[in-house]
Amino acid sequence: MSALSTQAYKGTRDYYPEDKAIQNYIFNTWRTVVEQFGYQEYGTPLLEPLDIYEAKSGQELADEQTYVFTDRGGRTVAIRPEMTPSISRLVAGRRQELAYPARLFSIANFMRYERPQRGREREFWQLNVDLFGAEGAAAEAEMISMAAELLHRFGATDDMFTIKVNNRKLINFMMAQYLGLDTVQASTMIKLLDRKNKLPEEVFYEQLDAIFADDVDRTRRDKVDALLHARSMADLPPEILESSATTEIRELFTLLEHLGVHNAVFDITLMRGLDYYTGTVFEVFDTDPENNRSLFGGGRYDGLVGLFGVESISAVGMAPGLTTTELFLTTHQLLPKTTSHIDLALIAIGETMNSAMVVASRLRSAGFRVAVDVTDRKLDKQIKAAAKLNVPFVMFVGETEVHDNVYTLKDIVTGEEKKLGLDEVVHFFAER
Repeated sequence: MSALSTQAYKGTRDYYPEDKAIQNYIFNTWRTVVEQFGYQEYGTPLLEPLDIYEAKSGQELADEQTYVFTDRGGRTVAIRPEMTPSISRLVAGRRQELAYPARLFSIANFMRYERPQRGREREFWQLNVDLFGAEGAAAEAEMISMAAELLHRFGATDDMFTIKVNNRKLINFMMAQYLGLDTVQASTMIKLLDRKNKLPEEVFYEQLDAIFADDVDRTRRDKVDALLHARSMADLPPEILESSATTEIRELFTLLEHLGVHNAVFDITLMRGLDYYTGTVFEVFDTDPENNRSLFGGGRYDGLVGLFGVESISAVGMAPGLTTTELFLTTHQLLPKTTSHIDLALIAIGETMNSAMVVASRLRSAGFRVAVDVTDRKLDKQIKAAAKLNVPFVMFVGETEVHDNVYTLKDIVTGEEKKLGLDEVVHFFAER
C-alpha cells in the first residue's frame, strides 16, 4: 500500500498554528466591529436541502458549483455554498418572534466546486452580516459604512480601497426600458456586464452583439457604450436619471457622506451576479495594482424570506471573505507581527519535573500562558525549541531554585537574565 498524501483536498488548505493565528486575528477584528454595530451571532447547519439554493441563488451556483449528495434517508442535500438562503430560512422560522430590525452575523466556512485560483478556494471562510426589517437607504448606509469600518479597523486608509455602488432597480430599468431587452436577454446582459473586466474587449463586444441577436443594432450598442463611459451619475442618459431608482442612490450617497464614507463611488456596470438582489448593491475593491480585485460585496435582497412560506421581509447584507481580507492586509503590509501564544516556557533541570509542573500551575492560575518542556532533552535543545515557538522568556526550575524559591528568568531574544521569586515573576508578567 502506497503512503497517503499529506496534501489537503484540492481547493482547501490546512491551517498550521501561524496560519490559524492570522485567521483568529481577522475573525476577532470582524467580531469586534460588527458587535459594536449591535449585531448578534447565530449559527446554521453545514448541510441544507438543495432546493433552497435552486430557488434563488442562480443556476450556476446550484447546478455547477454546489457539492451535492443524497443522504442515507434519500434526501438531496448540499454543503452550503453561501449563507444568505440559510439565514433567510432561520429568520422565516421565527418571523413573528424576532425583534426588528434584526441584526445578525456569523463567521462560517462554505464550499463551492470551482477552479481554485489566487483569492478563491473551494473551501472558504466568510463573515456574514445581515440586517432584517429595515427598508430604505439608512439600512444600506449602515451596511456600507460598516464595510468601510471593517477595513479601517485593520489599519487601512481610504485610499487603499474603494466602494462601488449600484442599484438593481436601476439595472432592471436600464435593461427593460432603456435597452429594450426581454427577460432572457436582460439576464444574459447582467452576467456579461458582471464579467466585463475579466474579458478582452473584442470578446465582450462579440457577446454583446450576440445578446442583441443581430450585428446591425447599433442604437442599442451605442446605448451600452454610453453607460460604460459614465463616470458618475451626472454622466448617465436623461432617461435613466429620471427613474425612481436614481433617487434612492442619491439619498444613499448623501447618508454615506454624513457617516464619513468618502471613498464610495457610483458604478453603473456593477451587477452583483446573484439573482436575489432587489435594490442597492455594492462591492469593495482593493486599489493597489498588485491586488487590483474585488474584496467583498453585498446588497439588498427583500424577497428571499418570503420563499419559506411567510410574509416577506426587507433585508440587506454583506459577506467579507477570509482569503481576500488576508491578501488585502498582506498587500498593504497591515498584518501584525507574529507573536507567541505562550508567555513563558519552564525548563526542568535534573529531577524537578514535578516541581516545574506545580510552578506552572501557579503561574497559570495567575492568568499566564505557561508551557513545560516535558521531553527531558538537553538544555540547549529545549531553549532552541522555545525560540522556534517565539516564546519570549524561559524560566529554569532546578533543585536550588525550588529550595530557595528564586528562579532564573531568561529573555530569549536579548539573553538577559533575572533572578526572581515566584511572586516577582507574577508581577513581572502582569506589568508586561
